[in-house]
Amino acid sequence: MLQQLADYAATHLTESEPGFRSREVRWSLELAADGRFLGALPLGDGKRGRELVRCPDMHNMNAGGRAHFLVESCLYVTLLTKGNEDPDEKTAKRHAYYLDLVRQAAAEVDLLKPLADLLADSERIAEIRAALTAHKAKPTDWITWRIGGQDPRDDEDAQRWWRDWRRTDLSRAAPSKERGSGRRPSPASAMRCLLTGKTVTPLPTHPKIAGLSGVGGLAMGDVLVGFDKSSFGSFGLDQSANAAMGEEAVQRYVDGLNHLIRHHGRKLANTIVAHWYKDSIAPAEDPLAFLMGMETEEQTEAAALGAVRRLLDAIHSGERPDLGDNRYYALTLSGAAGRVMVRDWMEGRFEDLAGRIAAWFADLAIVARGGHALAHDPKFMAVCGALVRDLKDLPAPTAATLWRVALQGLPIPRSLMAQALARFRTEVIDKDQPPINHARMGLIRAYFVRRTPGGDASMTAYLNPDHPAPAYHCGRLLAVFANLQRAALGDVGAGVVQRYYTAASQTPGLILGRLSANARNHLGKLNAGLAWWYEEQLAEVMSRLGDGAPRILDLEGQGLFALGYYQQLAALRASRKTPAEDTASATDADPSPDATIGRGSHQGD
Repeated sequence: MLQQLADYAATHLTESEPGFRSREVRWSLELAADGRFLGALPLGDGKRGRELVRCPDMHNMNAGGRAHFLVESCLYVTLLTKGNEDPDEKTAKRHAYYLDLVRQAAAEVDLLKPLADLLADSERIAEIRAALTAHKAKPTDWITWRIGGQDPRDDEDAQRWWRDWRRTDLSRAAPSKERGSGRRPSPASAMRCLLTGKTVTPLPTHPKIAGLSGVGGLAMGDVLVGFDKSSFGSFGLDQSANAAMGEEAVQRYVDGLNHLIRHHGRKLANTIVAHWYKDSIAPAEDPLAFLMGMETEEQTEAAALGAVRRLLDAIHSGERPDLGDNRYYALTLSGAAGRVMVRDWMEGRFEDLAGRIAAWFADLAIVARGGHALAHDPKFMAVCGALVRDLKDLPAPTAATLWRVALQGLPIPRSLMAQALARFRTEVIDKDQPPINHARMGLIRAYFVRRTPGGDASMTAYLNPDHPAPAYHCGRLLAVFANLQRAALGDVGAGVVQRYYTAASQTPGLILGRLSANARNHLGKLNAGLAWWYEEQLAEVMSRLGDGAPRILDLEGQGLFALGYYQQLAALRASRKTPAEDTASATDADPSPDATIGRGSHQGD
């Protein structure tokens, strides 16, 4: 995994170098060539700052009292505090450290002399602080400088000074650490790098990974490789010598992961999923973007399943050999107590990934509520949300399980089908709930499709009158009873579905007979033509039950009952709707699932 991250940085981040990193910077403090302060210029789009590369990155920040060179936060550069409170001792110490770094650099770099003069004057710092306050800047916002129209971060002399200063500081720190650690210094002085295989001096501590504060991480960043407790070490080695890596290799994997989290990370429950490919591909050809619903302009008009199948056809026909030779990588992360937690790691052939995602959408395919067409291919988070009342209630392990199911082509766990079924049952019996969820019904269908190796041909996306399971036809029968009641009586409040769905889906043999007897009363209230049509519907479904409805249904039987109910309902709706009306019913504004088919309809199923 670390090797793939380092390779990603080597390919995409050619400026990766120890002592520098990318940062999201919110403000540029503008100075004239003579040092006059011109104002604070906001960077970014208002929601996020602008990502700037090659920002000097201070090492050993855990020692306390240190600050980064040039690019730092408003708090430590200008003493901008929340509520204009007096800065504490730690803040004052880091502010003084920042000023001293600029003063040292200005002695050798002419561009920085105006900046050093400005920072030596507390009144001019107060002027900058007031300008930032007027712009509603936050103490934690990062800032950079422009002097006479030039950013000193990009100045070669400033970069050279920083490299020299950093090299000297590291050389001073290394011997004192070895003397005070009580551990053997010799093994750590020349070890084999885990990433490059070269003989290196292991980097004692690794830079932090940013961007995980929303999933359990710290705002200041989290460590992916670290050994801050003696119990984590072995063989008498100190700190990160237990996973020996040279400075350049470490910087590459850190820069690579930070870039992926920022530009290719997607929140999935309480985790971040970052994915990439060995060879770069166009966004419109990214199967994982189809899965997650990250649409580009080229994808908005195409169904996800169709788009992935076209990719597979291009690979199989030899039109796109580059895709056939490509590989994918997917990393699932969260933070915990200052450490990066790797929740999952997957890699494999691009062709296999595309095939599995195509199978995912094919297995989830379900008829839309209107009955004429299939529902739109669901986004991955829509499938996750189908298991809970609110997406914020989704447990991270559940999302991680579904993610692996989709990417590895695994069966749907029985427990997840049970969750989807429970939510469906709640939805159909409560008239205050939103319309039936397509993703939820697709997930229930996918459970049965993937339960059988090679798929289950009887689990069609549309109504299957020839389905072999009586439980499926019991669900169909309840849908016909519900529509018959509404055709005869109109809206009666708590109807057949609200009163009997739970019992009928668990013990159909005890309930459906009672509903069948009551159906005769409803038929008597209809005109002759409509009554005949409903009699034909009931007779067709009942003929599929053989010796009668099962007395009790297990979990799988209840799932088939739900599918039969839903697909029969869609077929009844299709008997009165045009395809154009059905397109409208596939949106979130669909009518409720127990809508009538119309009193005047005489068309067949």
